[in-house]
Amino acid sequence: MARYEFKLPDMGEGVSEGEIVCWHVRPGQFVTEDQPMVDVMTDKATVTIGAPKAGKIVETRGAVGEVVQAHAVLVVFELDGKPSGAERADRGEAKKDGVRFATAVGDLRDNLPGIDESASARDKPLATPATRKLARDLGVDLRMVAPTGPSGRVTSQDVRAAGPPPADAPASVGTRADAPDSASSRAAAGEERTPLKGVRRKTFENVTRSKQTAAHFTMVEECDVTALKELRERLKAPALERGVKLSFLPFIVKAVVHSLRLHPILNAAFDEVTQEIVTRRYYNIGIATATDNGLLVPVLKNADKLALLEIGREIQRLAADARSGRIKVDELAGGTFTITSLGDRGGLFATPIIHFPEVAILGIHRMKQKPLVRGQQIVIGDVMLMSLSFDHRLIDGHVAAAFTYDVIGCLERPETLLLEMA
Repeated sequence: MARYEFKLPDMGEGVSEGEIVCWHVRPGQFVTEDQPMVDVMTDKATVTIGAPKAGKIVETRGAVGEVVQAHAVLVVFELDGKPSGAERADRGEAKKDGVRFATAVGDLRDNLPGIDESASARDKPLATPATRKLARDLGVDLRMVAPTGPSGRVTSQDVRAAGPPPADAPASVGTRADAPDSASSRAAAGEERTPLKGVRRKTFENVTRSKQTAAHFTMVEECDVTALKELRERLKAPALERGVKLSFLPFIVKAVVHSLRLHPILNAAFDEVTQEIVTRRYYNIGIATATDNGLLVPVLKNADKLALLEIGREIQRLAADARSGRIKVDELAGGTFTITSLGDRGGLFATPIIHFPEVAILGIHRMKQKPLVRGQQIVIGDVMLMSLSFDHRLIDGHVAAAFTYDVIGCLERPETLLLEMA
């Protein structure tokens, strides 16, 4: 019988591996084309991968919780097997009464349609074979190492600096040297250990990379949103009649896009391999969203071309899909600038971490009533603090300040946003 090896597809956007969440098939089972086989979690989303062909499952590779690299064999098929009556019944059960699983990325092949096959190659750090071997020996992910060599090359010194301390180095507080030496003794001591995996592991890696790479600098300023609050109140009812629960975010997105046009360096990215600043002339705004699986950043594509209600409707949809697990991989990729909000419990203000490989992120915080000076009078107004974190290697302080004050200007005089309506 002919055999076919199905490999984990290259999903692009730097997604080079996935964690197996759940198997829907088992060896010996017959499947139809597109029948769900396995759920795989990447740093972008959890996707259900369907069978590329009909046939009999001979072998599944990878246990639940195991991380599988792109292009590794995931499932082995026999293509010309004929199911028996019992096997046909088993196949019907696998389809769960004819209900098909949702697939987040559509028809998956070795390389997904419309994805640049060189995406993962561009994300591969520059390093010599000897340096790569050293990284493997030390358990160091080269993608997490800041390069100091020529043309952005990772050197052996970079790897050693990022690796574990030498065996004869004294153990620090909190290392394994201090830990109880068995699971039972740890449990008796009141400890519980949870493997770092899934979205949390990817968040851990991405935040570490951002902090190790970008030179973070944050500025904070007040924004008088009294007029904006009044405008939103007037628009809430007509927006709701059109199916949109109007929040402040669509106004903020409009103000951000307007200011990014004036200060394009904040909409840029840095290519560490070629050592080039990449200025984007499109505006894909990430909206940080808290979910049960961790923080996700759905991307509002081409925000400059959307009207206020369109932005509000799309933000609602993306947030709902992110929280329900229906979000698609391409809806979590391609952002050029991110907005994050900590909500009513966000404290006075925070210093957000840049969403790599972007160069800036805007944090918006709780609105409070406080005294304001207007002209010669003290009045009570609604004030919101805004914090802009930016990569000081690429963005000078006065440029970041100018951007922030342009955003504030739009929100304090929201009628100017009418000029930006798509």
